[in-house]
Amino acid sequence: MSLTEFGGPDAFALSEYETPKAGAGEVLVRVHATSINPLDYQVRRGDYPDLVPLPAITGHDVSGVVEAVGSGVSAFKPGDAVWYTPQIFGGHGSYAEYHVASEAIVGHKPAGLTHLEAASLSLVGGTVWEALFTRAGLRLGETVLVHGAAGGVGHVAVQAAKASGAFVVATASGYDADFVRSLGADVVIDYRTEDYVAVVNRETGGVGVDVVLDTIGGDTLERSPRVLAQLGRIVSIVDIPNPQNLIEAWGCNASYHFVFTRQNRGKLDELATLVDRGLLKPHVGAVYPLAGIPDAHALLERPRNGVRGKIGIAVVDENASSQP
Repeated sequence: MSLTEFGGPDAFALSEYETPKAGAGEVLVRVHATSINPLDYQVRRGDYPDLVPLPAITGHDVSGVVEAVGSGVSAFKPGDAVWYTPQIFGGHGSYAEYHVASEAIVGHKPAGLTHLEAASLSLVGGTVWEALFTRAGLRLGETVLVHGAAGGVGHVAVQAAKASGAFVVATASGYDADFVRSLGADVVIDYRTEDYVAVVNRETGGVGVDVVLDTIGGDTLERSPRVLAQLGRIVSIVDIPNPQNLIEAWGCNASYHFVFTRQNRGKLDELATLVDRGLLKPHVGAVYPLAGIPDAHALLERPRNGVRGKIGIAVVDENASSQP
């Protein structure tokens, strides 16, 4: 599915391309599954026009099987099941039957995940790992607040934080509360009916949380210091379109981190360890075939769309489609 112009979901067109070849240090992967992320529709609507020359194949998750390897590749061989996030703004993406990637960013797919599940975890899982552990340095016994806990990044963050020994407070709609609790959240706040600042301070005895993960934007950066413990950390993965007043952050010696995930095999291996130990499992809330990517984009962009976790794209088996 190639992007022929920037615009709505109908900007995609089903196209024929030559099968790419693996160069030195690269692997050619037969894509079995990919998934949809907010980054995907941001690219599609033209938020990064200087970085995405048209026509383009976009998409930022791959789970598949190695078809061929280039010279110098030692970690993989044809037939290996692999997963990874393609280099963002670095060439063709994953909305295709084949993809070529540098060996350095590819990992062995966890045996306990289907291709759809693995493709639903690579980008969001890497983002969570970088946000919570590389940047925020979340430690055993700390408390974390995860905003948007039923979403793609949020539902992985709850599980990863819980696996690290953290106390997890999460915001979600009342509709998603039981789902978020099933992921391991200790406290779930219905953002539609409750003030998360009041609930967090009540649940922590006024001490606050050590880490806030912002996946929703809005005024989260400005309000977060009101729930933050001393030396707390705030990590955001969303754009900041409007200025926010962060003066309250001084009182708790807060630090802010802004994450645009970077690709490497190390994060994938750490996530795979959690998967293998039964501590992490991505949730695929809807599945579409490759030709259904326009519909999948439209669904993800729809406010309060009712989808928990990720929207997966079954590239190999189009009969796996099960739209909600």
